[in-house]
Amino acid sequence: MSRILIIEDEVAIADLEKDYLELSGFEVEIENAGDTGLERALKDKFDLIVLDLMLPGIDGFEVCRRIRDEKNVPILMVSAKKDDIDKIRGLGLGADDYMTKPFSPSELVARVKAHMARYERLTSSHQKMNDIVEIRGLKIDKTARRVWVDGEEKAFTTKEFDLLTFLAENPNHVFTKEELFREIWDMESIGDIATVTVHIKKIREKVEFDTANPQYIETIWGVGYRFKI
Repeated sequence: MSRILIIEDEVAIADLEKDYLELSGFEVEIENAGDTGLERALKDKFDLIVLDLMLPGIDGFEVCRRIRDEKNVPILMVSAKKDDIDKIRGLGLGADDYMTKPFSPSELVARVKAHMARYERLTSSHQKMNDIVEIRGLKIDKTARRVWVDGEEKAFTTKEFDLLTFLAENPNHVFTKEELFREIWDMESIGDIATVTVHIKKIREKVEFDTANPQYIETIWGVGYRFKI
């Protein structure tokens, strides 16, 4: 049974989320503070973390950053903050998704299932040999989920890796943000497609020599993005 950790200081909200997730077949644990939640997330094995932004002790941004430094577990950040800057900061720290309160419990369950299903597919060891994609100094090891740029290894979050790999395997094809969101986040329009823009920015910072004149991921204004070869 898949295990989920909820880090949420509002007890009523945490209990409601727990009830709905358990009804969907998940094993759920709750921590109500940032410091204890971080400790639990790093010590125990969870398949996904639902992380509130405003927490006592340590805020959700710092908890996310420190978890991502050590683990690749999917992180679903939730907050009453609606400002884009908070979404951008959370996604930039490695969160896989961002939900704005209030939201329906059924939407939470749908997103949790989508993230976990995709993560399980992508990390399953069904390949006999390492599957490598190499393009002009960029090397992507799909089996080991590692990336090198001109021989230097770069650290990627789960969704950053998925997005880079998808674009590199479909070169010269222009994808809209909506198409990329559906492909990588495995959902229709229940999320914020600004997530795609943030992840493209983070990828460029890691693979491009000059982010203002990218040699790999090109912006097609008014349409979307394409990987150049």
